Amino acid sequence: MQNKTLSNIEKLLINKRDEILIKATLSGDSKSFEHLISYYKKRICALGMSFFRNLDDTDDFMQEVFVKVYMNLSSFKFTSSFGTWITKIAYNAAVNSITRRQEYAPLADEELIVAKDLTPEDAEIKKITLEAIREGISLLPENFGACVEMYFFHGLKYSEISEITGFPVNTVKSHIFRAKKLLAQRLKGVL
Repeated sequence: MQNKTLSNIEKLLINKRDEILIKATLSGDSKSFEHLISYYKKRICALGMSFFRNLDDTDDFMQEVFVKVYMNLSSFKFTSSFGTWITKIAYNAAVNSITRRQEYAPLADEELIVAKDLTPEDAEIKKITLEAIREGISLLPENFGACVEMYFFHGLKYSEISEITGFPVNTVKSHIFRAKKLLAQRLKGVL
């Protein structure tokens, strides 16, 4: 989970970097596309793992996303950040894939929960907690679970989740609020 908030200057620099790489890619420089993708590969991988929970399917998913991004790069209009745009493409690809497969698995990044400096007892408690949270999220309505994961696990803002999912910002807030209430109720007896 990303706890730090980027300053406006950092956001402007990232947007400018992405703009330069996109324009170079569109001019035929394939190395620029490789650089551009390298900045977002970790985010797309984490999103893929949150849906597929295995590396093989996530690798296939990432390839699909990067091909879609490359094929549609000329349609990027710089009205939002490239990070939001690529995440929206990835989210839609994952939802479409899951809809075809009729399965959903929430984010399973143990590094978010299990720290290396924990005692064995604390590590086991964290592991059990993660499993309970995973199960709780998997029982949520799909839209609630997706919003919760993007907000808490990927550190996205309401407005970014809104842009990615197509839900109004107030709907995103409502989904996250309701999801937290449902999770708290389900986890009350487990933890």
